Amino acid sequence: MAKPRELKRRIRSVQNTRKITKTMELVSTSKLKRAQDRVVGARPYAQALAEVIGELYSPELAERFPLLRQPGRSVRGAGVRRSALLLITSNRGLCGAFNSNLIREARRRLEELEAQDTHTELHLVGKKGVSYFKFTRRNVASQRVDIGDRPTLRHAEELVQPLMDRFAAGDLDAVDVVFAKFNSAVSTPPTTMRILPVTPPTKRRSVNYILEPSAEEILDELLPLYVQNQFYRALVETAAAEHGARRTAMKNATDAGQDMLTILQRTFNRARQAQITQELAEIVGGAEALKG
Repeated sequence: MAKPRELKRRIRSVQNTRKITKTMELVSTSKLKRAQDRVVGARPYAQALAEVIGELYSPELAERFPLLRQPGRSVRGAGVRRSALLLITSNRGLCGAFNSNLIREARRRLEELEAQDTHTELHLVGKKGVSYFKFTRRNVASQRVDIGDRPTLRHAEELVQPLMDRFAAGDLDAVDVVFAKFNSAVSTPPTTMRILPVTPPTKRRSVNYILEPSAEEILDELLPLYVQNQFYRALVETAAAEHGARRTAMKNATDAGQDMLTILQRTFNRARQAQITQELAEIVGGAEALKG
């Protein structure tokens, strides 16, 4: 059994660690609310854009807009020959398996595309993804680590605009993004979403629009906004999912610390009791020896 002094030192260490994990849990809970509000605010706009594009879409118009060009009608031939994959991870750890799940999903998608003989470029957002693929010596086309957990529409535009330009020019046949879909604070599955080419929704509402100036000019403005908004949603959902994962991880760590404190305190009490019993026995033995 460990000595009481050593046990006391371990108890202080666990108490200090538990204070840190509890504080991080509270901070993540606070940030999660604001991040969740950004997710909820971005969804109606994306849905409205998708509905309008779905109503304006027609096969005739699709031939005129490069962002609607499907892989089967690529100038490079049938199917996807050259694609780009954007992986969004966090800049910080201590969030459980959040980043490793995203990296695993990105690796799965890369292997799937390469099995189809598709040359795939890798674009990274977040320090954790950058560190992993740097360690594996994977070629990376671009990387960003300055966005953090409060992404903006400007960030989304800076990341997606070059890919949209290359897709319109025919240098890319598809663009996928791997992100954490925010269903709830405890449900954030890694998800792969294709943002280019733009695929209009199959379910269309019977709405009569008065188009001014024309469907072509409206689509010309809406399609880039739609792609940027799709990637912005991926950024804000991943940020919210990161805070949810960190809150869960820190709560589990805090609970585990409390369990460890309980065990250590009991062990300390037993060790202290044994030490006191031994000291009493030595005193009684010494007194008896003096009497004799």
